[in-house]
Amino acid sequence: MPESPATASTGPHAAGTPRLRPPAQTLGEHVRRTVALAPPVMLARLGLVVMITIDTAMVGRVGGAELPAYAISMAPQIIMVTIGAGLVTGTVVLTAQADGAGEAARSGIILRFALLIATIMGLCFAAILALGDGLLRTLGQSAELSASGGRVLEMWALGMPALTLFMAASFFLEGLSRPRAGMIVMLGANLLNFALNWLLVYGHAGFPEMGAAGAALATSITRWAMFLAIAFYIWFGIDHARYGMRIGTGGDWRIAKRLMALGAPFGLGIGLETTAFATIATFAGWLGNLPLAAYHTAINFNALVYMLALGLSTATAVRVGNAIGRGDPTGMRMAGWVGTLLVLVPMSAAALLVAALPETVVGFYTNDPAVIPFALAALAVIPAVCISDGVQAVLMGAVRGAADIWVPNAIYAFSFWVLAVPLAWWWGVHHQGGAPALLWTASFGLTLSALLFAWRFHVLTRRHIARA
Repeated sequence: MPESPATASTGPHAAGTPRLRPPAQTLGEHVRRTVALAPPVMLARLGLVVMITIDTAMVGRVGGAELPAYAISMAPQIIMVTIGAGLVTGTVVLTAQADGAGEAARSGIILRFALLIATIMGLCFAAILALGDGLLRTLGQSAELSASGGRVLEMWALGMPALTLFMAASFFLEGLSRPRAGMIVMLGANLLNFALNWLLVYGHAGFPEMGAAGAALATSITRWAMFLAIAFYIWFGIDHARYGMRIGTGGDWRIAKRLMALGAPFGLGIGLETTAFATIATFAGWLGNLPLAAYHTAINFNALVYMLALGLSTATAVRVGNAIGRGDPTGMRMAGWVGTLLVLVPMSAAALLVAALPETVVGFYTNDPAVIPFALAALAVIPAVCISDGVQAVLMGAVRGAADIWVPNAIYAFSFWVLAVPLAWWWGVHHQGGAPALLWTASFGLTLSALLFAWRFHVLTRRHIARA
């Protein structure tokens, strides 16, 4: 079971000592706690990518230029999503450390500041995506692809504030080791998204046939429903006294500064990785519609699998944060390495699946005979990508749970911008290696970052780590 919540309503007992989360005593208990916490987070993260997967599969059956238009819109949109997630990551860290230290009443203040940051951030991102056609032209895409992809970006803009608010709220619950609400919301959201896609992508029941733009609009509407649902749960399903839900901020802007002090570097680090992948996706767009569609198909499957790793990454970050909160260096070390070993199970299973059944995987995304051979060639690289991606994700979570800030950014900058992106241009574009070459270079960058994160976590476990 996950570490049981502290039972004090405001932190200290009557005796004046905070009631801490009890440490795990054995390796088996460490495994059980991580495994119990991870699946709801996995499913919640998986749900975000399943939406994109459903969009891709349904748009891919429209044919024509719709799938390339959807694919090219993903690069800037995903940059916003992942940087946004990084900027509110401090919510998980501060909430987990406060809860681990028996100071659960501070959680409500953390949540309110996180929602304020998420609102400002979401509006800024929406304004950028609303540039649409002009944004894609700036990225060097053709006039035709920029026009069709720009309409999709405008639809993404409508839901961006809702998504950043949802992430802040769900991270708050994950920091409290209560991720099931986010999982349930995501399950319902995918059903809603599928129904809206059926109406807006294909134009059923009297709705206009919007193709790729309709898929993005359906997902934006769904994101607003997600935020409203999780806000309802937090307001009515959380013990307000225990978690300080009705305690005002009291002008304590120090928490906002701590959230930004953690979130800005995390956002920068994730942004370094995501913009690298977005740049590689832009290279795929330069190669033409077929390589672009193939790259998008392969990278979407990897993103789907990556959400399983991200669930274990978040569980590991929460458990590392809990251990630091109670001053337990052994628990911190075990939480990080146990999570790293556990992630090999789903990543290896996914690698075997795509190696054994590539035609089945590609057939889920598209039935276009022109795209299929390109997609199969790209998908052949995914087993190498997903294993290295999963390991680096969990180790990044372990380092993140320790509130390590700047070294991870240096790791991402070196792995992706010094190695992967230049090599992707040289091999994939200059030497016409196509989508497979682009994916191989991504795998090299991920492998290097995994090795460097393992070194960094080892260094951190040999030090005294204070709370953020």
